[in-house]
This record gives sequence, structure tokens and C-alpha cells, in this order.
Amino acid sequence: MIKLLENGDLDLDVLEIGDVIDIGLLQTFQDNFATGMNIASVTVDRQGNPVTRPSSYTKFCMDFTHSTKRGDDRCALSHKKGGEEAARTGRPYIYTCHAGLIDFAAPIIINGHLIGTILGGQILTSKPEEEKFRKTASEIGVDPEGYVKAANNVYMTKEENVRSAAEVLFIVANALSNGGYERVRLSTMSKTLSENFSQISATLEELSASSVNVTNNQLNLNNEINNVKQISVEINTILDSIKSIADQTKMLGLNAAIEAARAGDAGRGFGVVASEIRKLSENSKETAVRIMDLTSKIQESVNKTIETSNATLETTEQQSAAIEEVAASVSDVSNLAEELNGMANHK
Repeated sequence: MIKLLENGDLDLDVLEIGDVIDIGLLQTFQDNFATGMNIASVTVDRQGNPVTRPSSYTKFCMDFTHSTKRGDDRCALSHKKGGEEAARTGRPYIYTCHAGLIDFAAPIIINGHLIGTILGGQILTSKPEEEKFRKTASEIGVDPEGYVKAANNVYMTKEENVRSAAEVLFIVANALSNGGYERVRLSTMSKTLSENFSQISATLEELSASSVNVTNNQLNLNNEINNVKQISVEINTILDSIKSIADQTKMLGLNAAIEAARAGDAGRGFGVVASEIRKLSENSKETAVRIMDLTSKIQESVNKTIETSNATLETTEQQSAAIEEVAASVSDVSNLAEELNGMANHK
């Protein structure tokens, strides 16, 4: 089972043979090797459960030893001890099984973690001692004479040949497993890389869209600020007119006061009105001047705002362009990561 640890590494405690080696390929290699070397073999996981079919098993084992529960249990225990010793040393281990045949265990190890074992052998290095085999046959409950006859048909070879065969299986199986492990690591890392870049790309797309909105909003803001500036200019124009009218009204009031004075008592009432008109015109002028002062300040503030807004607009446009460039680059890298992921997954 492929499982990642918190740091992103593969959890080797749960990694299985099938995760790193194609079982079909392993079966073909095992069958051909067993036939060529006349040596039985089977591959088991770290719990001792077979992951391949037995190759070239002898009649001695299949028809006799494994035909009874006691014989099968003894065989399983013998293989377990051999596998444990191979795992302890990290090297192939040659041993004599409970029934008297020569067996071996070749561990499959990744970074110090046992993921499986190739068990093999079922051979002899010398003629069988018939009495020992008869004794074993009686203990496991099989026909002693048939057991001895089957033992005499077991393939015999030199012990060095057994060691060489175990070493070849060990080297090939571990080369396959470590190569497969690196492929799985590459696949996992490239998948994570691809997913991360996809997330970054999506985020940049959102950011790019937001930056476009910011730019558009900034343009609209600039337009509104310019409108405010134009309105303040128009207000000043109107105020200039009011000021001019106030000056004219003051002159008219002054003239009216002069004429009222000439008229004597008859023009006294009109003189009061003329005086009020002059005061009103002065107040209007003073108000217009004050408003002009305020609008001048507004214009100054608007001008500064426009300068700042233009600078902001330029910055947002640069940011928008930069984000688009980064998004394009990330998209290219994301495509490369996906291509890498595809290559890593290609068997």
C-alpha cells in the first residue's frame, strides 16, 4: 500500500512488493529462473503470504510434505525462521529445512525495510539419508517409503550452486524493487508537484482576474476624480460670475444711495434699501471668496489624488502584467510537472 508520511516520504512499513515490482514480470522471471536452475521458488510478502505462484515445486514437497497439516505447519515454520535470519543479516540465507532439503531465503529490502522474501531450494547436495526421511515421514503422517522414493528424485547439486542461485535472485529482486521504489517516489513527488502547481496556477488566475478588476476600478476612480476636478473648475467659474455680480450690485447700491441722498427726505427710505443692497452684495462677495478658497483647496487635494491615483494605476498595471507573466510561467511548469508525472507512471 502506498502511503505518505507527514514529511512527504513513502511509508516503508506498509509498502508492498506489488507497489514496486510488477507481479506478472516477477512471476515470469521466477518461473524461468526456477526451470533453468532446477530450483523451486516462491515470493512471499513480509507476513509470509505468497504473492507469486510456486515455481518448479518438487513432488517431495507438494505431494508429501504439504499433504498433511503437521507437515505444512513445519514447513511454514522452517521458512519463517529462514526468512527472519535473511532479514536480520540482509543477505541470502542457506539452511536445511525441517524435512532435510536445502532451502534458501533471499530478502527483498528497501532502505533497510523488509518488504518480502524469495524462498527457494528444495534440493539436495548429497544422497538422502533414508532413515532420517522415514523418521520425518512418520512424524508428519505420510508414507515413509513413498517419502524416501520422492527424496531420491530430488535434484542434487553443489552447495555453491545453491548460494549462487540465491545471490542472483537476491540481486535481481532487489534491483527491481529499488528501481520500482524510485519510480514510485518519482511518481508521488511529480504528482504532488503537479497538484501544487495546479493550485498555484488557479490562485494566480484568480489574482490575475482580481488585478484586472483593480485596474479597471482604478481607471474608473481616475475618471471620477477628473470629473470632480472639472466640477470644481465649473464651480469657480460660477463663483467668479457671482463675485462680478456682487461687485456690480455694490456699485448699483452705492449709486442708489447717492441718488437717495440727493432726493433728501423723499429718498430716505430708498437709501435704507440701497444700504441693505450694498451689505448683501458684500456678504455675497465674501461668501464667494470663501467658497473659492475652499474649491481651490479641493482642487489641490484632487490634483494630489490624481497624481497618487495615476501612480497606483501604473503600479497595478505593472502588477497585472507581472502576474500574467508569472501565471504563464507557472502554467508552463505545471505542464512539465504533468508530463513528468506521466513519465513516472509509465511502466
